[in-house]
Amino acid sequence: MAAETEQYRTSPPAPEPAYPAAYHPESYLDQLKGKRLGLVVNQTSTVGNTHLVDTLLALGMDVHRIFAPEHGFRGEADAGAEITDGVDSRTGLPIRSLYGRNKKPAEADLADLDLIVFDIQDVGVRFYTYISTLHYVMESAARSGKPVLILDRPNPNGHYVDGPIRKPGFESFVGLDPIPVVHGLTVGEYGRMVNGEGWLGDGLKCDLTVVPCHDYTHETVYELPVPPSPNLPNQRSIYLYPSLCFFEGTSLSVGRGTDRQFQLYGHPQLSGPDTFTPRPGPGAADPKLNGQTCRGYDLSDQPTENFRMQQLNLAPLLATYRELTDKGVEFFSRADFFDLLAGTDALRLQIEAGRTEAEIRQEWVGELAAYRTMREKYLLYP
Repeated sequence: MAAETEQYRTSPPAPEPAYPAAYHPESYLDQLKGKRLGLVVNQTSTVGNTHLVDTLLALGMDVHRIFAPEHGFRGEADAGAEITDGVDSRTGLPIRSLYGRNKKPAEADLADLDLIVFDIQDVGVRFYTYISTLHYVMESAARSGKPVLILDRPNPNGHYVDGPIRKPGFESFVGLDPIPVVHGLTVGEYGRMVNGEGWLGDGLKCDLTVVPCHDYTHETVYELPVPPSPNLPNQRSIYLYPSLCFFEGTSLSVGRGTDRQFQLYGHPQLSGPDTFTPRPGPGAADPKLNGQTCRGYDLSDQPTENFRMQQLNLAPLLATYRELTDKGVEFFSRADFFDLLAGTDALRLQIEAGRTEAEIRQEWVGELAAYRTMREKYLLYP
């Protein structure tokens, strides 16, 4: 397995400066003045070290309402935990949850607004749910005749495109639209694609404006200043997340309940040089394999730049499937969820059939080529 982790290694370019659109208020304030604003934001929505909400209030903008995605406005909730409505204790502004009973803004929530501003840091992966929130915000805004303005942010995994494309019948909040696992888009580019490809349905088109990032290209090495969610604590986890998240549909742990989330993987019956024991903690109230000693592979002591991918790495998935299946362990313990993450049941069936990584990847070639061609129409950055 140690040799297989070599597939992660690349030679990344040197870090370059890139700045989220929100960092330059002069590029968007004129579009906000005199308007009643609804902000779709979380803990990543910063202007330097200050939250966008506080920045706009200090500049005299009329912030009317906050909409909170998965993990909540302050980004402290577990993955999948219901987010409830409330009031922000710091500003007194009402908060409407977009990750609870309703994942779309209600018509009443938009009725007294003039403009919805979306500013959330994404990580460039289809099953990371912030882009699904954007899709639903655009849909509700289109139905209510309200415009949406995206303050774009760099994509830390924006330099490559890979993985199976979500197939019909596998639509879910971890895969609303027919895009690959690693989609190679900023949030702004994704919004343009949703609009341009007619994915809002019912002939809807959102009145969408994107304020671009500054000094960003898709090859830019962008290190996130704020963790985007409790279980992606650092850049290494963000780079490893596209490949390791498939383990969430299996019997293995990816480190939830440790301080190395998405930087290790293991199981009590797996061989491997490293051990860890998941326990309840922030962002993991009841982690998988809670209290059980897991053996496996800890990648957290390797340099972060080793994991800036050029493609998904299926080697750990294939190797652990073979080992645990041979030991009688049910590998796909959440097969339905695995299929939703993959956007198809084909990947699971190929793994069960003993297909190699090269054989699996060959199935993606044609659809990824078509996607890349379509993607070109919506790019804002080279």
